Amino acid sequence: MLGFPVVAPFRTRIGPTVGGMTNNPEVRDFLTSRRARVRPEQVDLPGGPGRRVPGLRRGEVAMLAGVSVEYYARIERGELGGVTDVVLEAIAAALRFDESERAHLFDLARTANSSPVRQRRAASGAAALRPSMRFVVDAITDAVAFVQNGRLDIVAANPLCRALYADVFAAEPDQPNFARFNFLHQDRSRRFYTDWDGAADTSVAMLRTASGQNPHDKGLQELIGELSTRSDDFRAKWAKHDVRLHGSGLKTFRHPLVGDVELSFENLAPIEGAGLNLLVYTAEPGSRNAEALQLLANWSRTEAVTGAQS
Repeated sequence: MLGFPVVAPFRTRIGPTVGGMTNNPEVRDFLTSRRARVRPEQVDLPGGPGRRVPGLRRGEVAMLAGVSVEYYARIERGELGGVTDVVLEAIAAALRFDESERAHLFDLARTANSSPVRQRRAASGAAALRPSMRFVVDAITDAVAFVQNGRLDIVAANPLCRALYADVFAAEPDQPNFARFNFLHQDRSRRFYTDWDGAADTSVAMLRTASGQNPHDKGLQELIGELSTRSDDFRAKWAKHDVRLHGSGLKTFRHPLVGDVELSFENLAPIEGAGLNLLVYTAEPGSRNAEALQLLANWSRTEAVTGAQS
């Protein structure tokens, strides 16, 4: 056991339900997919051609996590009720989780251990944007700024955001949504994103993360159902069970007005209690990207004036 203590199996307790459903299948599929991804050589275990399963065996994960095989098997079946944070951390380490995957596992455990009443309250809580946050978005004039929810709807946007994402607003005028744009309007999205697969992977991983945080969000589940029904690409990417915390990074766009432009983004703040996030895109001062962003800002102001005069 490599010196790890064996944790005694816990009493079987299936997580509480809402509408007769548990999150057991999601837990099972997530852990199975992560186990299949880790090669034995990555965790100093013998591999070889005689192995009948991709990645690690259940017993190997149990050994690495310091728990019994029976205990881990129950967890992988989705029975997270009563599992301690210490055990979750050990499993995350054994399966070499990144921060997004670790957070997702804890979200799944939180759902399994919460009461049905609390789950219904969380599911019914509508994401409301405070007027003051709209003022903040509108006050940002030299950077792209917008608020998005867990379903990847654009809830509020400044003029520069509307100029950058003009195709998104044109494709989904009633409720702009990044995931629907990526998968249901590929004539536009494949032109707009220089790395369409990367952008599509990110949107799917963010939806999977949001689903783990609030699995009973009716609007989110309806969106996932719609995309699964209408897009083969979405179904294939959803089956990977990838998750993503969208904190910061770089995005490259191909805009019809300014060409290719690379912008840094920051998820500045989750809006407490609303399931919303404020995102801002900027460019390095003095760079060609900054010039492109400024050109886009000037164009958006001209369009605003023209629209007001017409």
